[in-house]
Amino acid sequence: MTNIAIIGANGTIGSAIVREALGRGHTVTAVVRDRAKVSVGDPHLRVSVGDVLDPASMSAAAQGHDVVVSAVGGGDGPGHLATIAPAARSLVEGLRALGDQAPRLVTVGGAGSLSVGDGKQVWDAPDLPEFLLQIMHAHGDALDFYRTVDDVAWTNISPAATIAPGERTGTYRTALDDLLLNERGESAISVEDYAVAVLDEVDEPRHTGRRFAVGY
Repeated sequence: MTNIAIIGANGTIGSAIVREALGRGHTVTAVVRDRAKVSVGDPHLRVSVGDVLDPASMSAAAQGHDVVVSAVGGGDGPGHLATIAPAARSLVEGLRALGDQAPRLVTVGGAGSLSVGDGKQVWDAPDLPEFLLQIMHAHGDALDFYRTVDDVAWTNISPAATIAPGERTGTYRTALDDLLLNERGESAISVEDYAVAVLDEVDEPRHTGRRFAVGY
């Protein structure tokens, strides 16, 4: 059993990660800004209030855990967009303060910086909405920062180009920096199977110090 703190636990992806972690018998601390937004019905779940942009708050939230999972993203509106890269810096600073007691950090990334061949990345596709491009580049900035970090054990997980609630099949494929496509040329994964991939990495670390991608 692993003791996991999940930042942004009440979002679409964060709540799926919470469910997957609890389903595997782990102990989970849901770290959120508003305690009232998380219902506690599992004896292995507790709720903690924390500010992802405050390194001291993140240090306190992480203390005593084996792994911190950050599900901070930009999908909930412009106010959340500005938190992606600053949150990465805040989390790392908070974990550094714990020294040798710092837990591993597993973070939800974006698909925009994944390679699609010919020297191009997902975000180079024509006619992408400006807000989506901003989210992609914010995740790219966070990843660029993580790649400078060598004193905190981190992993960044990029989803497929399309991620939405759906079925938990328990199956997925992985790549490193390339966008995954299925036999029809589509890039997709359900939120539920993305959560499976996150917990698989939590349970058996295979990509410490780097980004990897998941998809069908």
